[in-house]
Amino acid sequence: RKIRLVPENVLKKRKASQALRVTQAKEELLQRKERRKEKEPKYKQLEWFLHNSWHQLHDRALEVPDKHSLVFVVCTQRINGVNLLVQRTIARLHLKNIFSGIFMKVGSLNHEKTGFPDLKPVQELILKHRQAKGHLGRFGVICLENLIHETVFPGKDFRVISGFQCPFQLSVPSHTTRWAHLANEMNASISLSGS
Repeated sequence: RKIRLVPENVLKKRKASQALRVTQAKEELLQRKERRKEKEPKYKQLEWFLHNSWHQLHDRALEVPDKHSLVFVVCTQRINGVNLLVQRTIARLHLKNIFSGIFMKVGSLNHEKTGFPDLKPVQELILKHRQAKGHLGRFGVICLENLIHETVFPGKDFRVISGFQCPFQLSVPSHTTRWAHLANEMNASISLSGS
């Protein structure tokens, strides 16, 4: 079999056209990749949105007041046979169950107080028993840290923020003899409702 001879100028044309096709294919591949990148949705992490919204909404520093104005109110016993004013106050505080508690802002009036809640117990209580009724984005609360800060250091929107949180249902202190009968009653009612 004879091999056909090809003129040199034809070989040069083939080589040049083949090199041109390879470079065009590479350029086309790069253009496709760029078009795909433009079409794909750009996913952003949640931290990015929180960071941007925090800086847009809060250009001010967190303010810490000098005096304590927060108390934690706990209902320790059933209240029967009291006057209407006390019943309305308890209804306004939403303390329907025994050992349920809420945070409350205290003014300059004299109240019977045993102490003021610190940051650590408030933080643990909110993180452990948190239940909410709505959204607080318009008040500048976008995460749990903001909620804890607004609770510990009450500001102008404290009433809305404390109303946002459901009353905290605390565990019954069954290790004390004073509350043993209440603990037994509550455990019995829980076991009856569970079965």
